[in-house]
Amino acid sequence: MEDTDARHQRPAGSPAASVVHRLHECGQTLATVESLTGGLLAAAIVEIAGVSSIYRGGLVVYATELKATLAGVPEDLLAARGPVDPDVAVALAEGGRQRCGADWGLATTGVAGPEPQGDKPVGLVYVAVTGPTGSDVRRLDLDGGRDHIRSAAVIEALRLLAEHIPVTGDAGLADPAGAGRR
Repeated sequence: MEDTDARHQRPAGSPAASVVHRLHECGQTLATVESLTGGLLAAAIVEIAGVSSIYRGGLVVYATELKATLAGVPEDLLAARGPVDPDVAVALAEGGRQRCGADWGLATTGVAGPEPQGDKPVGLVYVAVTGPTGSDVRRLDLDGGRDHIRSAAVIEALRLLAEHIPVTGDAGLADPAGAGRR
């Protein structure tokens, strides 16, 4: 894998393979909703053999209005804060989860560049996960070019999901105290 994470390091192993394997082990499903990654997250997931048992599908909602009409993000939230916002990221993940009938929703939104988007700088990304035990969102302040920002967002989104998938036989989150959960 040539892609690097937020720290410009190559992940050990495949974050997508790890997530797919763990979801398969616990019998849970996943849906994705992507903005700035434009399908890269879904592509990383479906590269993994056996993914059909866990991956329900995904949405690519690049245009802001599609975030509302297809992914179910409240229009008033989008109007007030714009598409690059932590609550929008959570709403995207939850919308995908509900629309695809999945246990988990995973979403990306942000500014890949080359130009800032309003008052949002290039490299500002939010990744979010929603699932049976709640939701979590992570802000990423990425540097580098457009390709790095998009590929790092995919890796970091998969890492965020991995933190929340129950260990086989464990019904709770990997973070039982709920730190970081919204």
